[in-house]
Amino acid sequence: MVGSVEYSVGHLHTNLVLVLGHTRCGAIAGATGTALSKTDKSQSDTQPSSTLDKLLAGLGPVALQAQSELPAGSTVEEVAAHAVKVNIFHTIEKLLTYSKLLRERVRQGNLVVQGAIYDIVSGKVEFLGHCPRQALVLDMDA
Repeated sequence: MVGSVEYSVGHLHTNLVLVLGHTRCGAIAGATGTALSKTDKSQSDTQPSSTLDKLLAGLGPVALQAQSELPAGSTVEEVAAHAVKVNIFHTIEKLLTYSKLLRERVRQGNLVVQGAIYDIVSGKVEFLGHCPRQALVLDMDA
């Protein structure tokens, strides 16, 4: 994914990268359900066996972060809905972390990286802005 974005920015001179998530994401819902249901040590140590299991396991930290940012007692559905937003910012952070080119272009003002959520029911897009940790990530090699 990082290479494709770098190609777009470096060779096609793209000046906006939009990381777009969507409501009712099945992967996020599955990962949230799995992460929140792990209550004993034996479940936590189970190694993912399928590609889907690996995907869900990889999204587990996003679900746990979303849960930590919501009030105690939030439902799995509420956590999953917030996890979509957390995952968008997590993705932006990873793009900037793994790509010096993207960091440089953002620092120079030649590139904007934004997040948004597409509502699959209404068709509306909610723009979230830049990653809250963007300044920290941009200072990595400054």
